[in-house]
Amino acid sequence: MSVEPYREISFDKDGDGPPGQASELAALARRGVGDLVVFAHGWNSSPSGATRLCSDFFAPFPGLIAPGVEAGYAGVVWPSMMFSDEPVPDYRALVTVLPEKEPVIGRLTELLAAAPAEESAFDEFGALLRELTDVNADMGSAAVREPVPAFLVADPVAVCALFTEALGGAGPVPPEGFLGGGPKRYWKGAKEALRQATYYVMKKRAGRVGEHGLGPLLGEVARTAPGLRVHLVGHSMGARLVAHALRGLPAGARPVASVTLLQGAFSHYAFAARLPHDPRRSGSLRDLQHRVRGPVVACHSRHDTALGVMYPLASRLANDSDSLTGFPAGLLGTDDPRWGAIGHDGIRAVPGTVERTLAEVLREGVPGSGCVSVDAAETVRSHSDICRPELARVVVSASRTGR
Repeated sequence: MSVEPYREISFDKDGDGPPGQASELAALARRGVGDLVVFAHGWNSSPSGATRLCSDFFAPFPGLIAPGVEAGYAGVVWPSMMFSDEPVPDYRALVTVLPEKEPVIGRLTELLAAAPAEESAFDEFGALLRELTDVNADMGSAAVREPVPAFLVADPVAVCALFTEALGGAGPVPPEGFLGGGPKRYWKGAKEALRQATYYVMKKRAGRVGEHGLGPLLGEVARTAPGLRVHLVGHSMGARLVAHALRGLPAGARPVASVTLLQGAFSHYAFAARLPHDPRRSGSLRDLQHRVRGPVVACHSRHDTALGVMYPLASRLANDSDSLTGFPAGLLGTDDPRWGAIGHDGIRAVPGTVERTLAEVLREGVPGSGCVSVDAAETVRSHSDICRPELARVVVSASRTGR
């Protein structure tokens, strides 16, 4: 590990962790640590990879922290998906994070490898995706806040064709009927459908781990070490995790002094009290920025194609069940602001949000409170391009611990 003192915080898929984790963090405060930087990795990390990422991300911090500031560090390790770009998704990686679904994953892998042309194979593939994601249970549960993605319940052949088109692997999708020209080519889209299905599982999991795991743990730390200032940092799905931790804080607990979201894989309207396209509705994290004593900073980049292309498509399919009926023109467009990611264009529809370029923040610092969108495109060239000293300086500026 590149920094000390460092502690690792681990949670299972439900947000449960081993006993004593809160006590270990509180013990840092008794040793003189006044500021604790907590980093949560994204969805595409193995446990060992998550630890390496924490080490790489934290490496610049000791040289940026002001003399006299005693800082500690913690990495949040949660069971996320390691999804490689092999021709067939990594069976072992899927089973690692979804061990209870091993038979389902085995059959999905077989179908993707064989790529049968029969429509019945696509039907089976769709049914297996629903079993993998527990869609039937979600549709009947009042506790699930987010809508079930329409692509999981729509016609599987049409869905796989849609994803193939989105990936540039086929011509336009016909308006109706079974797709001619050899349906085997739509197994390319089936792989993306599986990726999006695991994205849906990880999206739910990140929110659950944040709300039911990290939030309560930080509340316990605040109870026993009330002077410890916590600075939350999350990448991709980890940004969603730390944002949902704000919802899980006990009433009256305010240990979080700053939040920095790096290429966050959730809606840019999450903190909004009213959605621009539907003022009767609010964002899923409405007003939770007020649970932070300092700023909530969202670093974003237009170069992040994962958030600029596939995230809007997945979001649109998750929220608009009618969009799969007849494949209307523009379904694959990514310019509709309703489906934007906070890591692609920052915080939206929150009055008073300050917009800055990365150069401005590095020169002038981060405002002391409120929502701040930082355009980091000059440095961040892809979704995972976050181990940068410039981004470490943003976190340090937000935390008010810098030189």
